[in-house]
Amino acid sequence: MKFISIEGAKPNGGHYSAATQQGNFIFISGQLPVNPFTGEKCNGDIESQTNQVLKNLDTVLEAAGTTKEDIMKVTVFISDISHWDTVNTIYKQYFGDHKPARSIVPTKELHFGFEIELEAIAYKGEEE
Repeated sequence: MKFISIEGAKPNGGHYSAATQQGNFIFISGQLPVNPFTGEKCNGDIESQTNQVLKNLDTVLEAAGTTKEDIMKVTVFISDISHWDTVNTIYKQYFGDHKPARSIVPTKELHFGFEIELEAIAYKGEEE
């Protein structure tokens, strides 16, 4: 198994890797709305938090040598189901025509009082 980290990022606060890779599968840890390089928390509205989480996802994908088009499955945790329309609109803009499998999980609370967390699984095809 390969442990993937983000070059230049602050160390994780917990005992985990940004992502792991086994074979062609990449498992991306839950992304909170925290800038991985500065540690600054995005405490803005759900739009700001969603955009930061997706920016973080891009950062991890880049570190893994892959892109959002390789994502096969996404799980989104939100603290309030009333945020779903906003999250879905931003998510749709982010992914465009690519439509990975997805689960939405409403939950009472997320770490640090955040309103969203996102994890994903990607499949990195053979290099050409």
